[in-house]
Amino acid sequence: MLAPNLYYDNHFELDAAKILPGEFYVTVRDMVLVTVLGSCVTACIRDRVSGIGGMNHFMLPDAHPEQESPASLSARYGAFAMELLINSLISLGARRSLFEAKVFGGGNVLPGLSTLNVGQRNADFAMNFLSAEGIDVVSQDLSDVYPRKVYYFPRSGRVLVKKLRSTHNETIREREIQYASRLVDEEVTGDVDLFG
Repeated sequence: MLAPNLYYDNHFELDAAKILPGEFYVTVRDMVLVTVLGSCVTACIRDRVSGIGGMNHFMLPDAHPEQESPASLSARYGAFAMELLINSLISLGARRSLFEAKVFGGGNVLPGLSTLNVGQRNADFAMNFLSAEGIDVVSQDLSDVYPRKVYYFPRSGRVLVKKLRSTHNETIREREIQYASRLVDEEVTGDVDLFG
């Protein structure tokens, strides 16, 4: 889903888009894309010449492993999120041959899910996907135990990452648990072009 949360960031003096789980945003304008990650992963991809860029935010589901393997669930939702971002960038005029990526998240922050390694699986998926697609990963901050707040400036490629070390804020955990529940109940729809 295209991120609907647009606002003006007074600190950076730029228009901004807040990306929530299951959302993405692409732009040709000079703006900042912001997300907060726990076990989710964000891929920030841009055309390094034109500055057309975007960000996604995905959590790969781990529910119902008795029905499907975690790997097939991961590929289903992770690939969908990545292809939406890539296709949207191309539709704005970005050239795939000039893509560069920065990848963040995959922390072990969800209680009760540490044995399933959700964050690490997300991080591994993103890196493997980008490698298979021939998209250079020029920066990454993956895994660990902390949530992260990420500010991405597609025009320049600049990224600011703040690790959220306070355990008093349960919002991130609650948001990811709710999103994981929705993924189990909702079927992915729409056309996705896979690049070989």
